[in-house]
Amino acid sequence: MRSAPEADPARPSGSFVRTRSILFAIAAAVITPPYALLALALFFLPPMVRYRVISTWSRSIVWLARVICGVRWQVRGLEHLPNRPSIILSKHQSAWETLAFQVIFPPQVWVLKRSLLRVPFVGWGIAMLSPIAIDRGQRMRALRQLIDQGRARLDAGFWVVVFPEGSRVKPGERAPWQIGGAWLATHTGAPVVPVALNAGELWGRNAFLKHPGTIEVVILEPIDPAGMDAAALNRLAEARVEAAMQDIAGRASHR
Repeated sequence: MRSAPEADPARPSGSFVRTRSILFAIAAAVITPPYALLALALFFLPPMVRYRVISTWSRSIVWLARVICGVRWQVRGLEHLPNRPSIILSKHQSAWETLAFQVIFPPQVWVLKRSLLRVPFVGWGIAMLSPIAIDRGQRMRALRQLIDQGRARLDAGFWVVVFPEGSRVKPGERAPWQIGGAWLATHTGAPVVPVALNAGELWGRNAFLKHPGTIEVVILEPIDPAGMDAAALNRLAEARVEAAMQDIAGRASHR
């Protein structure tokens, strides 16, 4: 188990949470533009080298969230990680996991909306990390792109992170799982690693306040896609994640 130190059991006041969240936002705003410019300056380097340099920004943001806001985490199931590049199908509740996964998992790329690459500074940095940026409005074209680029990323040694619900979903809620990640697995033979988490209980969707506590990340046993169709694989991964979600729901206590 890889975990951050235990949280302070004393529950802070609302004003204290707001103050710490403001300090975190200021710190993040200070370090992000220089990292974005650094990322653009590294365009000539191989993708894996760029990743290892640029991902230090995510590590820094997660560290700031822990030190300033008290957002800690613990991980169960690291022993389930395959020894080769795989496809992560994860619950998505918060911006936290898009950052912390770079601490928890091997080098990775994400399947994301192309429009995110136009976000000043953050989007520019993401563009240098070899993401699979798709247009969700063109489903068949997006699936073909996912197969072609996904296979190339896996062959290059990257893991592929997919959030099948498509966007962040509030704790206790669900959204239909899109088939893209399972489709990629059945076409490449890469194992699927289902992941459950409860980050949204501390760091909500589009929320400014970051509450102290301990996020749980549960890495479930990998699924071999051999002999499975994409729909069946998608249903199985979803069922396992949602079962794990019932176990950890409400446990990222605000303290």
